[in-house]
Amino acid sequence: MGSNHAGLTELPEGIFSLLDTDLYKLTMQCAILKYLPDVRVTYAFTNRTSDMRLNREAYHWIEEQVKKLGNIALSPEELQYLKGTCTYFNDSYLRFLTTFRLQPSEQVKVLFKPLKDTGSAHDLGDIHFDIGGLWLHTILYEIPLLALTSEAYFRFCDKDWSHTGQEQRAYTKGIKLMENGCMFSEFGTRRRRDYHTHDLVMQGLTRAANTASERGWKGKLSGTSNVHFAMRYGVPPVGTVAHEWFMGIASITDDYEHANETALRYWVGCFGEGVLGIALTDTFGTPTFLKAFKKSLPTVAEAEVDTVDTQLPSAPLPAISATQTVVDTKPSGDQPPHLHVTNVDPPRSYAQTFTGVRQDSGNPLEFVKMMRDFYDSEGITDKKTIVFSDSLNIELCLEYMQAAEEAGFIPTFGIGTFLTNDFNHLSTGTKSAPLNIVIKISSASGRPAIKISDNVGKNTGDSDTVNKVKETLGYVERKWAAGDEKTRWGVEGQEATTANVQE
Repeated sequence: MGSNHAGLTELPEGIFSLLDTDLYKLTMQCAILKYLPDVRVTYAFTNRTSDMRLNREAYHWIEEQVKKLGNIALSPEELQYLKGTCTYFNDSYLRFLTTFRLQPSEQVKVLFKPLKDTGSAHDLGDIHFDIGGLWLHTILYEIPLLALTSEAYFRFCDKDWSHTGQEQRAYTKGIKLMENGCMFSEFGTRRRRDYHTHDLVMQGLTRAANTASERGWKGKLSGTSNVHFAMRYGVPPVGTVAHEWFMGIASITDDYEHANETALRYWVGCFGEGVLGIALTDTFGTPTFLKAFKKSLPTVAEAEVDTVDTQLPSAPLPAISATQTVVDTKPSGDQPPHLHVTNVDPPRSYAQTFTGVRQDSGNPLEFVKMMRDFYDSEGITDKKTIVFSDSLNIELCLEYMQAAEEAGFIPTFGIGTFLTNDFNHLSTGTKSAPLNIVIKISSASGRPAIKISDNVGKNTGDSDTVNKVKETLGYVERKWAAGDEKTRWGVEGQEATTANVQE
């Protein structure tokens, strides 16, 4: 690693825990086991910072690390942690997870396409991953493969940096956020510089959280999306669902008009009302999502005949609500949601049932207004939460916090790359820019899987399908000036501006 990384070879490298991933990958795997265990999928990798290429040495390291993923198993301590902390996981899923193994030799191919092939370890080129298999078995690859790719780049390509000061930097950021009353979680696994950086960041954030608690500040560290680090540092694991759930269900049913409702229905069917209750709105555009969000949960009688226009093929029907009020639908073990019914109130809508929503693309201030107008039009007076998880730095968190609070929401924030990959070059002091890399589900049941989002820069998947779905849904194209994916966290060799130092 060079003189700037003395001792780095002795630090942990790669992935060595099945829980070193985002919580929502596990919650989605749980729902897939229940409803869609036989669906086959593929995934696609994209480097949005396409001018930041890896070399052959990095490629070979990634190859070796991917092979090692097949050796990882859930430990008895990790199982006990999940049982005690993530009580929404049913017994069937926990039993499944104890014997689960990734099989990278059958499910993943790592490819390297050099720009100019001289055979040298320093040849630059593009990394590609071919990922495919049962959705149930391949859903856990995304986060490790992204983290490994980022780690490889900064291990073999950009080596002009040091871990020195990372704990203090995270502490300072945490203090700034919490002293201003901000509630936030760490969301940085997928694009972290490496495991050790992530560990230092968690050390700094938890130290800041202790300071905030001692001083009685309103702001707090709500947790981390990374289940391994949540367990390691005794903070809550945070997360609900990803775009992948909506994308996969739309692809399986080939019905984009009802995909949001179908996805919501089966989600609540798996976990119960009010559990994992932050809804992700933008997979096919927030306006389209809100049409489904305002609908009532189906009654038991309706579920038996499946009144949702599109049922998931071969999936059991989720009896979710009742004609009367559902008092408790928390799943128990392998049993379907248990219903205790009274004869008082009409069925509740998804918007009423869910704790709040997550904003992940487009203009956050416009989103706040849209959601306020929506809840008001639905007569919903409960105080709802907005989780902001896109384009975040300290200044923007505080700006969005004020806007959300003024609109009557409880704001919280998921901050990732700004925490786990914020470095300067040692030699010049200029920005050592992170990779902006993503892995998205690209097909399910043999059909393309796509994402539209609330910002054209985040369109993902087969372009013909994207255009067809936009036409079907009456999607209105939106661009957001601050949403340039290539300069999201600053430009290599320059200091990022306030607008560009983003999550």
